[in-house]
Amino acid sequence: MKTLSGVLVIVFMLLIFPLTGGFSFEGPFQIKNLYPIFLHAGQPYLEKAAMENSMSYSLSHSSTYTVQRSADWIISLDMEATELAFRYKRMIKDHVEFDMDIPVLIIGGGFMDGFLEDYHNSFGFPDYGRSDRPNNDFLYEIKDRKDGTLFIKGKSGIRIGDIRLGLKKPLITSDGFEISIKGDVEIPVGNAKQGYGNGSVDALISVLLDKKITDRIMTHWNIGGVFPGDVKGHEKIELDDFIFGGAAIEADLGRGFSLLLQVQGQSSIYPETDLLAVDREAWLLAFGGRYQKGKRSFDLSLTEDINRSGAPDFILNLAYKMNL
Repeated sequence: MKTLSGVLVIVFMLLIFPLTGGFSFEGPFQIKNLYPIFLHAGQPYLEKAAMENSMSYSLSHSSTYTVQRSADWIISLDMEATELAFRYKRMIKDHVEFDMDIPVLIIGGGFMDGFLEDYHNSFGFPDYGRSDRPNNDFLYEIKDRKDGTLFIKGKSGIRIGDIRLGLKKPLITSDGFEISIKGDVEIPVGNAKQGYGNGSVDALISVLLDKKITDRIMTHWNIGGVFPGDVKGHEKIELDDFIFGGAAIEADLGRGFSLLLQVQGQSSIYPETDLLAVDREAWLLAFGGRYQKGKRSFDLSLTEDINRSGAPDFILNLAYKMNL
């Protein structure tokens, strides 16, 4: 979905309000890849190297359409997924940061198919077969095409997802430059058979770097690896370890406003399926704005899939953070 102009208009409208407030670099948008068959596999999100005490609430809404089959696999995804996430970060004696993420997932047929159909028709964009199915009709199935074995049969509803715990340790800290290392463990809480978790423990390790370019521009760089457990659905799917990386630029516009642009990518996760929408690397481009006032900040961003593989068509994210 190509909606760059719409988001830029929203950000421009925010800038015209006569608001004031202090500014500090708060880091990248913390947006996970919500592709339904990947979201429970220890999905990383970009973050800054600097430690903080904070709690935040975010709402991410996504739309996915992948209905494809190969000689061995049938992957049918026609759905919208929303993640409501609570994140808590606390520095321990100024030496290490403890992180906790608790997601609530809302999965269903959604409400945006009519809008997306009109949008594609108006601008002549392909819909990749979305119009072949009824609007807002929920479909989430992963099968073995040869023998009909069912791996996942998604169920619409509201469920808690897998809970993540992490530790961040600074390695190098200087004026305008910081490097940290971070490790995470994702605890299986979500229902794997219904698509809300994978039923296994996932582990992540990453190196985070912050580099200030000027007093008004900061960059953030992440690289790491994820070691997901198997998907323990109706039948087991062995997932591949994968690498990820990304970069973000954060620019202070004054009056408490900032603009952010970031890109992140990851290698493939599933065993080879011979389906382009699953086997290739996933790349996400996110852009949007942030407003800060005192210890509080508000984010609005839109994330696009760059190469139409391993990611939703789009992710719309709203976030609120309070520094403690």
